[in-house]
Amino acid sequence: MNGRLTFGHRGDVPGWIVTDLKPHVSMRFKDVFRGIPSGSVPPFFLRDRPDVAADLEWFMQRYPLTMSDPIEAQLSSSVQTYRSSQARIEEIRSAEYIPPLLGGFKEGEAPMAYQRRAADLLRTTGRLLLLDDVGLGKTVSALAAIADGWGLPAAVVVQPHLSAQWVVEYIERFTHLRAVEVKDRNARALQVADVYVFRYSNISAWVDMVEPLGIRTAIFDEIQELRHGRTTDKGRAAASVCAAVEYRLGLTATPIYNYGSEIFNVVEYIAPGALGSWPEFLTNWCSQHGSHWIVREPEALGAYLQEEGIAIRRTNEDAEVASTLPGLSKTVIEVDWDDGAVQTDHELQRKLALRVLGGSFHESGAAARELNLMMRHETGVAKARAAAAYVRTLAEAGEAVLVGAWHREVYDIMRERLADLRPVMFTGSESAAAKRKARQAFIDGDTNIMLMSLRAGAGLDGLQHRAAHVVYAELDWSPQVHVQFTGRLHRRGQPRPVTAHFLHVDGGSDPAIMATLGLKASQSHGILNPYGGMGEATPIDESRIKQLARMILEQEVEA
Repeated sequence: MNGRLTFGHRGDVPGWIVTDLKPHVSMRFKDVFRGIPSGSVPPFFLRDRPDVAADLEWFMQRYPLTMSDPIEAQLSSSVQTYRSSQARIEEIRSAEYIPPLLGGFKEGEAPMAYQRRAADLLRTTGRLLLLDDVGLGKTVSALAAIADGWGLPAAVVVQPHLSAQWVVEYIERFTHLRAVEVKDRNARALQVADVYVFRYSNISAWVDMVEPLGIRTAIFDEIQELRHGRTTDKGRAAASVCAAVEYRLGLTATPIYNYGSEIFNVVEYIAPGALGSWPEFLTNWCSQHGSHWIVREPEALGAYLQEEGIAIRRTNEDAEVASTLPGLSKTVIEVDWDDGAVQTDHELQRKLALRVLGGSFHESGAAARELNLMMRHETGVAKARAAAAYVRTLAEAGEAVLVGAWHREVYDIMRERLADLRPVMFTGSESAAAKRKARQAFIDGDTNIMLMSLRAGAGLDGLQHRAAHVVYAELDWSPQVHVQFTGRLHRRGQPRPVTAHFLHVDGGSDPAIMATLGLKASQSHGILNPYGGMGEATPIDESRIKQLARMILEQEVEA
């Protein structure tokens, strides 16, 4: 006998229990089930999932385990479920598959074939992380799944500035569904509807109403909002919502803003346990660098998520969608550093840099945060006037321009320098009503310039009908922020090729940011595009702030 297989629970989690393994069999078992710590000994616990049952059956072909007839029947049933599901997923993913026509859309409106494919996959598996490129209509894909009544009532959770857009410009425009926009935190009985649109900022107050409302489907728009997991109120609330519904759908083009380990939390909401426990995920998929975890093989993880039917991702290059989108080009422009605009405290920078490189763990972390904030602010201010001049050139040539920045002082400088052109603002400081007004003014042609926070406007639609130029007055550490931001214009409905203008200076934080973006881009690219041929993730030699600290000290020596 090689060992014994039974079924039981670890806490509230059901799973397979493997006991009495011979030493050499135990070694092979841990080689196959990598989430089990290498130094541990039986009994081993494996979560009850169809894919785990399939792996168990495969292992037992080489090392048979003793089990009762009921356990054998249970294992066989789970394996058959897995095989049937995989066959259906493969059918839907195949290029030859023709997605069925779905009802519920208004006359003259209909989802495209690739949007119906995503809807069909959700209806087959009951869980889906839809990772389509920015601008490919993930919202319409979501509505395609529920427009004919499947999975209703549904709860949609969105960023605050998008709730009205979801109701008016999507649900009411495309479908016959009744929608209620929930704007406050005053939990109460609501009018009967097909779709309830909540906000990430108020969902925690409405958790107890999910069951009374009879919610069957949860749709999380821009699900990267939950990448920090249950450490936030909205994360804990979302977990409670997921536990109460039958079907789960997450929408985002950018689930990872920083390092690949963020994908664990995102997947956990849609397909709980699919990546194992957090320790199992780290063992199976990740390597540690400093305080961060990165995915060793992003392509392998991305392929796994898509092959298991947990995720689906289409890009602008896919045959199904390529013909519907305009081109995208990028230009990188070096602009002048304005010494007169900033007051640089070189001595403080030097002290912080030394503390980052040589201080204790606590001192180094605090110094790194302060140095990062200082250098990014200084860099943004130093190039704000040059950025304003660049934007003016485009605007006075008749082009509408979307400008990305981050710091309030940068906005103020640019707004002052461009005052005669009446720029509008869409940042973190404006109310939802003010943002809607700014958006409409830009779309209506009242101004050619919109100043927008780099991390604002996710999911915002309509700007593509007005502008085809994005100017980055400041850069972000995360390449996915740039992807999201450019996607405000590079999306369906854009009639012209889009140009993204990246403005940078030879100094401050820009050189370090531009170098660091290489790692993060490869992390996200591999997971989102597992067959894109990028190879392994770029290795990291230093953290981003340590690179910045070294640059500061090197500049001091040269001076």
